[in-house]
Amino acid sequence: MYDYAVGMLRACLLFCCTSLLLAQTDDVRAVLQQSEQAWNRGDLTAFASYYEDSPETTFIGREVVRGGVEAILARYRRAYPTREAMGKLAFSNVEVRTLAPGVALVTGAFHLDRSAAGGGNAAGRYTLILRKTPAGWKIIHDHTSS
Repeated sequence: MYDYAVGMLRACLLFCCTSLLLAQTDDVRAVLQQSEQAWNRGDLTAFASYYEDSPETTFIGREVVRGGVEAILARYRRAYPTREAMGKLAFSNVEVRTLAPGVALVTGAFHLDRSAAGGGNAAGRYTLILRKTPAGWKIIHDHTSS
């Protein structure tokens, strides 16, 4: 009887934890979809809002940017000053790995479809670390390379 009860308890815990982790993965994927949609609307302010507004938030690309949403937004505005330069963004090969409750690692690829006048197509890979905050899932570290 004891072994049966312990087994049932383990099964219940596994089921509950698995459900929570799957929900966490779905929530993180939703953030990426929403940020992609914001980009494709030309809304850099909404796109940058998915970063945590903290001095520790980091973007690493051709340059290293530290700071909150305003620092990240300023970087994107410099790099993509026009709608044509922004082009159309598509994320692919997205993998979400839970590191701990409320912390996720995301890897994937991006592709920007742009006209020659907008800078031509661009593509690369990214690694994100997101943390669940009272305001939802936020990017705390972004390493993007093209």
